[in-house]
Amino acid sequence: MILHPAPFLIAFLAALAGIPTTQAADAARTPNILWIMSDDHAVNGVGAYGGRLAALDPTPHLDRLAREGVRLDRAFCTNSICTPSRATLLTGQYSHVNGVRTLNDRLPAARQYLPHAMKTAGYQTAMIGKWHLQDEPAAFDFYSVLRGQGEYFNPVFLQKDKGAWPNNEHRTRAYDSIHSEDAIADVSLEWLKTRDRGRPFFLMTHFKAPHDNFENAERYDFLYADTTIPEPESLWTSPHHRDAAAEVKGTSIGRRNARRNMGMHMFVDPGLPEADYKRAAYQRYLKKYLRCVRGVDDNVGRLLAYLKQSGELDDTVILYTSDQGFMLGEHDYIDKRWMYEESLRVPFLVRYPRSIRAGTTADALVTNVDFAPTLLDFAGVAAPPQMQGRSARPVLEGRVPADWPKAAYYRYWMHLAHHDNPAHYGIRTADHKLIFFYGLPLDAAGAVKRETPPTWELYDLRRDPQEMQNRAADPAYAPVLAELRSELLRLKRHVGDDDEKFPDLMRVRAASWPRAN
Repeated sequence: MILHPAPFLIAFLAALAGIPTTQAADAARTPNILWIMSDDHAVNGVGAYGGRLAALDPTPHLDRLAREGVRLDRAFCTNSICTPSRATLLTGQYSHVNGVRTLNDRLPAARQYLPHAMKTAGYQTAMIGKWHLQDEPAAFDFYSVLRGQGEYFNPVFLQKDKGAWPNNEHRTRAYDSIHSEDAIADVSLEWLKTRDRGRPFFLMTHFKAPHDNFENAERYDFLYADTTIPEPESLWTSPHHRDAAAEVKGTSIGRRNARRNMGMHMFVDPGLPEADYKRAAYQRYLKKYLRCVRGVDDNVGRLLAYLKQSGELDDTVILYTSDQGFMLGEHDYIDKRWMYEESLRVPFLVRYPRSIRAGTTADALVTNVDFAPTLLDFAGVAAPPQMQGRSARPVLEGRVPADWPKAAYYRYWMHLAHHDNPAHYGIRTADHKLIFFYGLPLDAAGAVKRETPPTWELYDLRRDPQEMQNRAADPAYAPVLAELRSELLRLKRHVGDDDEKFPDLMRVRAASWPRAN
């Protein structure tokens, strides 16, 4: 149990410091923490971010969180793929440190640092929904998680009070079936209603949607049926995106020579002319995706309504994010994995009126390595020393520290697996992005054992936010390129991801450094 100073002592100390008594009392409270997360929810799919899909009103409840809290505009994942991203969220560590670099790796209970630290701080902890980390979420007081990806309808949960892992099944059924997002919210609400009210709660409600294959709740079968979804310009043309030497193009909306394209998944008539095929694939894809997003948003609304009804809404830190972003046709790509902005960037909304002003925004760079330390800060406990991240609470409260990082590091390890994305790493600053596609499988589990041409890409995000112009070989950008390369190597050393243990990578890196034309 967490003890706080008596009210009279708080008032006395506040008076000495010139702080209003009510503000001091708010600061002394131990908040509940509700971490809501979806899977593959791109920033463009959140209305509050004002992207090209905002006019479709895809997320009214999430937009409320932004109006009543803070919207972080530069939040990024450090490895845009499900299992590694989730391991980073629980450990506060980069993939090369926590050992979960690919979908084939696992996170044992001993390394589930965040719930362990929350329990030490006196919290009752629960993990409900998508887990995707193979080993049992045994660090939580309670869990009810999907097996692997889980099913979109009538999902089967593995639940702590149902026997020994992984045979502890809890089946959900309804007369006419139940959608996974509704089921995940049902279990979350049941836990909230029956939990130990003598302790603050830390609840991770993690939805499956909108992960492919985009099976929406039946109530949304006709949402957007008569709407034409806006297309990104780069769906049709981005001739200077990437490097001309790049062999692998990734999977596509409608490019038929791609190993996979969305037209195949959306059952588009293969006899259509190429442009019509791509256009039909994009419209079906986006409508199914946004219908899944609406199911998530519905259930965010249910959780908010319960907290209001129970009188706990303003005493709860509510965080909404996604494990990574998603390509929604930009550059004719599907899926994630890329370091391109739509895959790299994640939504990050926080509501906590005790210390966060409503309707604010923040643009400091924050990565998912920082998420766990941030929540521990709100819980009033220091992050364990093995966490590499840093609390972003000051950023969320409008107090950006002078020494806050100016660059974010990213690395994707699973070379050529599933969606033909070559392995790469890079940095993202406020104004630029440098990416090195080294094209080697190295020792990453599940990576395809085939090399691809190494290439470098540089984007000027001030002038080219859509990443249409690769400037790596542009003489005008030579000074920027050199500065970013030095910062990349410095940051790699800082996070402990040196290349020296991979001689082939060192060779490729040295030989491929761009020469200005």
